Amino acid sequence: MRLPLACLVLVAVARVTAPDAHAAEDDVRALKALAPELRKNLEQAVVGFWYPRSIDRANGGYLLAIDDRGATTGTPNKMIVSQARMVWLFARLARSGYRQAEMKEAAAQGFRFLADRMWDPEHGGFYWEVDPTGTRVTDDGKYTYGESFGLYALSEYYRATGDEKALALATRLYDLLVRYARDPEQGGYYEFFTRDWKAPPEGARSHVGGPPGAKLMNTHLHLLESVAEYYRASASTDARERLHELVTIETNAVVRKELTACTDQYRRDWTPILEEGSARVSYGHDLENIWLSADAVSTLAESNAPLVDLYRRLFAYSRAHGIDETAGGVYSSGPFNAPADQRNKIWWVQAEALVSALTMFRLTGDAAYARMFEQTWRWVNTKQTDWANGEWYQDVRPDGTHTPVKADQWKEGYHNGRALLVCLELLDAL
Repeated sequence: MRLPLACLVLVAVARVTAPDAHAAEDDVRALKALAPELRKNLEQAVVGFWYPRSIDRANGGYLLAIDDRGATTGTPNKMIVSQARMVWLFARLARSGYRQAEMKEAAAQGFRFLADRMWDPEHGGFYWEVDPTGTRVTDDGKYTYGESFGLYALSEYYRATGDEKALALATRLYDLLVRYARDPEQGGYYEFFTRDWKAPPEGARSHVGGPPGAKLMNTHLHLLESVAEYYRASASTDARERLHELVTIETNAVVRKELTACTDQYRRDWTPILEEGSARVSYGHDLENIWLSADAVSTLAESNAPLVDLYRRLFAYSRAHGIDETAGGVYSSGPFNAPADQRNKIWWVQAEALVSALTMFRLTGDAAYARMFEQTWRWVNTKQTDWANGEWYQDVRPDGTHTPVKADQWKEGYHNGRALLVCLELLDAL
């Protein structure tokens, strides 16, 4: 029997939040007191920046070239990753009950652009990039990373609107990924293909890294969230099996056991690729992995208890090497077993750290995670957020300066919008 969507959500919340009885009441009270600040940041700094500024009324989709003062700087090509992420954001806001009519209309604008302009009618799947009008394809490659965000957006749009066309397109895309991108023998998904889903030529490189035939932790991380979203939308038994596989990959195959930290690039048999500067840890991805894995396990209506020790150790590694215990915030990346050497504080890393810390508090009741959430939030709300012009700074450098970009092909409102929405729901459930 197919569970109603509300039941799936309640099951997930119950599975994640079971240890709450052990949390100190004063920690819970202090965390819940922060909810108005998070809500203000979401409504004023994030949604207030992206809506309606990003809506491309002339051509469809979203305009994502905005400087640090909020001025539009051009009309660049439209990439599937950022276009899909904005569909997801507006749909998720609508499903959360926030300005539903406006957010549904904003999401519908993006959905139509994905379906009518970015979908390949001959071979299926989304093109990587089209021109600003969507009438000319500028990169027809099929990249699993980008396709994953397409699946994420379509699934969330269906959940927010009930539009069966979105679910049908999501199912077509899911089937293509399983048929062409998945490795049925050694598990996981290859990264990129030609337009007709053939292997790329030797020497080609993915937009997100790795040689032909590589499997990427980062891509599997986003497949984890997109397949979980598709499963919640469709209740597909096949998607449930694939979600189990992705949990195993993200909590085992990509974890370097001697570190209890993850690396990004792997060969077909999951041997890590550590050459050419790849022997590094991205703290934001590891922290994101914790909460997305926990969320996927909850979506499967299973217990996170067997994985909590792993989550603790992944968090501990990032805290030891990448978290600024003095000022707050999380650095970008660093070499194995050494302090961070890329010390910019990037917006999406802070966003994932917030959800990870709060998820760990919910799973364990350990006050240390409450403190990490509070410390990171103070950094975000006072240093990363631009209260004068809106949105979060793309990155804040060690000297306090920032990159003069608020939106481009790789920056939109997904990471921080998602973090604030999820954290508000977690706080509400405490």
